[in-house]
Amino acid sequence: MNLAIDVGNTKTKIGFFREDRLESTKTFESLSEINQFLESKEINSVIISSVKLQYEDILNKLTTIQNPILLSNKTPLPFKNQYKSETIGLDRIAAVAGVQALYPEENTLVIDLGTCITYEVLEKGIIYHGGAISPGLHLRFKSMHNFTARLPLIEPETITNVIADNTKDAMQSGVVFGIQAEIAAYIQEVESKFSPLKTIITGGDAKFFESKIKEPIFAIPELVLMGLNAILRYNASL
Repeated sequence: MNLAIDVGNTKTKIGFFREDRLESTKTFESLSEINQFLESKEINSVIISSVKLQYEDILNKLTTIQNPILLSNKTPLPFKNQYKSETIGLDRIAAVAGVQALYPEENTLVIDLGTCITYEVLEKGIIYHGGAISPGLHLRFKSMHNFTARLPLIEPETITNVIADNTKDAMQSGVVFGIQAEIAAYIQEVESKFSPLKTIITGGDAKFFESKIKEPIFAIPELVLMGLNAILRYNASL
C-alpha cells in the first residue's frame, strides 16, 4: 500500500492507495497523531508534500515513516513543467499530477479553492503552462475586516441578490459573486486558447462553489492526494 501525506497550512491529510486507486483518507490536526495511527499499517512507499513546514521538522515528528519521497521542485514529474519560478507551491504541482493521471491526453484547467485560489493549465495532458493565484474565499473576508475600520468579520453564506441593501450582504455579494465571476472569466479565457477544455475544481471551498459555477465542471476533492500518488508511482518506475 502506498501512502501520500499532504501537510497543509492548518491540517495534514493522508491517503492510502493500492496502485492508482484511493482506498481511504484521514485528516489530522497535528503530525504527532499520525504515528500511532500508522503503527498497524503495512506501507510499501511514502511521499510527503508540505506547503508550510520544513521536511526535517516533519520527519522528526513522523517517526514511523522511513525513506519517503520528499516532494520538491527537483522531484521528477510525469509532465513537462514550463513554470519558470522555483517557488511554485507543491500543492499546485500535485494537483497538476492528479489531473494528468485522470485525463492523460486532454486540455485541463484545475481550480483549487483553498486559502488562495489557484488556476493550473495543463495542455494535452503533458505540458504544464502555469496559471494564476488570487485570494481565496475566507481570505477576502478577513482582508476586508483587517484592513478597514468598521467592516465586520463574517462567514461566507449563499445569497441570491447581487444588489445588497445592508453591509453584511454587500460583503457577501462582493466576495461570493466576485469569485464566481472571476472563475467564469478565467475558464472562458483559457478555453479560448485550449479547446476543448475540461475544468476540475478541488480544495476546501470547492463544495461551496460547486453549484454556483455555471460552466461544466468536475469536482474532485482528493485531487492533490491523487497527484502525490501519481508522482510516487512515476518515480518508482524510473
